[in-house]
Amino acid sequence: MSDRPRSTRSAVVLGGSHAGMLAARALVGHAHTVTIVERDVLPDGPEPRRGLPQARHAHLLWSGGLRAVENLVPGATEQLLAAGAHRLALTTDMVALAPQGWFRRWPASHHLLLAGRDLLDATIRAQVLDDDRIRLVERTEVVGLVGTSAAVTGVRVRGADGTERTLAADLVVDATGRASRAPRWLAALGLPAPARREVDSGLAYASRVYLAPEQARGGYPVVNVQPDPRAGGPGRGAVLLPIEGGRWLVTLSGTRGGEPPATDDDFLRFPLEELRHPVIGELLAGAEPLTEVAFTRSTVNRRHHYERMARWPENFTVLGDALAAYNPVYGHGMSVAAQSAVALREVIRRDGWGAPGLARRAQRAMARPVNAAWDLATSQDVFYPGATHGGPTLRERLVAAYVDRLLLTATGNGRVARRLTDVTSLERGAEVLFTPGVLLAAAVGPLRPPLAGPPLTSEEFKAVGL
Repeated sequence: MSDRPRSTRSAVVLGGSHAGMLAARALVGHAHTVTIVERDVLPDGPEPRRGLPQARHAHLLWSGGLRAVENLVPGATEQLLAAGAHRLALTTDMVALAPQGWFRRWPASHHLLLAGRDLLDATIRAQVLDDDRIRLVERTEVVGLVGTSAAVTGVRVRGADGTERTLAADLVVDATGRASRAPRWLAALGLPAPARREVDSGLAYASRVYLAPEQARGGYPVVNVQPDPRAGGPGRGAVLLPIEGGRWLVTLSGTRGGEPPATDDDFLRFPLEELRHPVIGELLAGAEPLTEVAFTRSTVNRRHHYERMARWPENFTVLGDALAAYNPVYGHGMSVAAQSAVALREVIRRDGWGAPGLARRAQRAMARPVNAAWDLATSQDVFYPGATHGGPTLRERLVAAYVDRLLLTATGNGRVARRLTDVTSLERGAEVLFTPGVLLAAAVGPLRPPLAGPPLTSEEFKAVGL
């Protein structure tokens, strides 16, 4: 049976996490009703939820993604800041060691927003669900799509009691994340499998929350020690993010053979002894651990090229991690999901609800925010042993070589550093890296000598007792 009158415009969003909530918000105003189907029970406030183990690790919103969130959910930024989130300037409020050396803290170009994932999700979720046109159906699993290879007409779902039913819809959006079964669902409709690319560096994550030293709780820069994929061994890195409540969220990472410890007792040893510089371990020496270590291995970069499929059904789209999932160390997943939701809304606004070919055009539009984030992530990960079956492609080698040169130049050239933050913050596309001025600057290289150590100020060292 069908759950909706045929006279209404309805949409069904599969998945109630960050991407699903923003997709639902993007559809409000075009659909009369939007139903979010969620497998778990979502918490009422900023609390942990089942089915999201990655929430314990580092998350952030780059300014391009935050702008998209604000576009969809006006006031979200103000609410997050009022709840204790931090808005930090790029690269003024960052202390980062890249494979090419320490970055200088150049004058601000863009920004990022830092908060725990639970707070980020709860703030957006509360606003999205405070709309009578949006309905949340929890403890419900998606069984498959309903329709044909030409058009999707709804989804088949199974409730907690095992009962199956059909939710009819004019548009179905898959935002079920890394576990998406969209390729299987499409195959059941008679469609071929999409092209897929995976880059798996074997990275593992270990994260822990600390109470920052008292003098450092009012604001502290991001501190990031990145691995060097060309060094010949496992890649080991760490990032320290100031979040709400005067806390630091610290995520350690390591590729095959260099995995971070999963135990509390060994956590501090890793940043002190295993990284290219011990600064994060030194900062943590005066901080108080508040949580146990959370350990995760699900970090493969995976992209489904749905936009390239020769046939695509009407009324079905895929976004978020279900479309492209990235190594979380680069922090682009939430921002790309927000930009993809905006792209979906803009295509509907331009072409009109139910226009022929709308879903295909939306899928192609949502692939565009993916491109820059994908290249940034895979240009590093692809060089770790075993990351791909056939090794880096020629295109990946060329992209990586140019990105390496730009990163080296950015350590001593503020103009090139700004162009890079244009792209990493998702404010502009990668084309800004190929203008004549940037190409010339990359050929010349850095204009200033390399820094000998982390560019923390004397006040920042003093705040942590160093």
